[in-house]
Amino acid sequence: MEDYHDYVEVCFREFGNRVKHWITFNEPHTFIDYGYASGKYAPGRCSPWEIGRCKVGDSGKEPYIVGHHTLLAHATAVDLYRNKFQKTQNGKIGMILDCNWMVPYSDSKSNCDAVERGLDFVFGWFMDPLTEGDYPFNMRALVGDRLPKFTEQQSKLIKGSFDFIGLNYYTTSYVYSLPIDNTVNKSYNTDSYTAQTALRNGIPIRPKPGTEWIYVYLQGIQDLLLYTKTKYNNPVIYITENGLDEKSNENLSLKEALKDDVRIDYYQQHIIHVQRAISKGVDVRGYFAWSLLDNFEWGSGYSRRYGIYYVDYIDGLKRYPKSSAIWFQRFLKK
Repeated sequence: MEDYHDYVEVCFREFGNRVKHWITFNEPHTFIDYGYASGKYAPGRCSPWEIGRCKVGDSGKEPYIVGHHTLLAHATAVDLYRNKFQKTQNGKIGMILDCNWMVPYSDSKSNCDAVERGLDFVFGWFMDPLTEGDYPFNMRALVGDRLPKFTEQQSKLIKGSFDFIGLNYYTTSYVYSLPIDNTVNKSYNTDSYTAQTALRNGIPIRPKPGTEWIYVYLQGIQDLLLYTKTKYNNPVIYITENGLDEKSNENLSLKEALKDDVRIDYYQQHIIHVQRAISKGVDVRGYFAWSLLDNFEWGSGYSRRYGIYYVDYIDGLKRYPKSSAIWFQRFLKK
């Protein structure tokens, strides 16, 4: 925390006259899960039975330790900004959380409870400490001594340590309950005793327009916003990521590559549902598409394209507006 404190102090001092919205961490759930639970991405730590088959790590303890210190580092940064910089710089500070929406596989109580646990282990993991000063009951009950505890002073520091919350939303899945089994290897990925699937009776939850993991469940973004409003006392929210990827195909002509009507429909319909959430009292202040440019995307590298601007990786990284960029320009002028 001390190193992070020193780092953010330099940032606040050097860039505070230009930056008005500070983000301490982006998607802590994702980098903790992939880095310390499944071990798929750097630093590649996990238990040997996990997906990553890591040589070092403990998927049942390390994710919670990293999450704990991420929250403490975040709160330390917010405390520093509020006490030393915010008054003169007049900026805001918050954290970005990723959360796909979850729908019960059936209307049974066990599956509805599974949705609650699933959301707690992804979203509540951070939102509950930020709003209540402690982890969700489901996490405390199921993880037990493996979940670090906040001191009274730490709890006070974390509670309320945000001016806004960023939400990254892409898709939705069905969730169902798994039986509690004490013989299962302890891991963040099994502690909630839930499982997720995009299919029910062989039918996808919504269309999958070519991407590997995004099922276009439009209602999900509205439901997530309403859930956040109700459970967490209606915080200020920015949609900081929402978008659709496609496979990079260098065999397409430039004209073909720039035509992304499916992405336009994705954005248009999701913005409509954000507006509906706003009309129901959700305090959404802004919406950001992911992404402005085609980019290097996690483990997919340059094989997937998210941008509304096409980047020609072969011809000097030249940039061209896709149909979606032109649509956004027209939309913003209305």
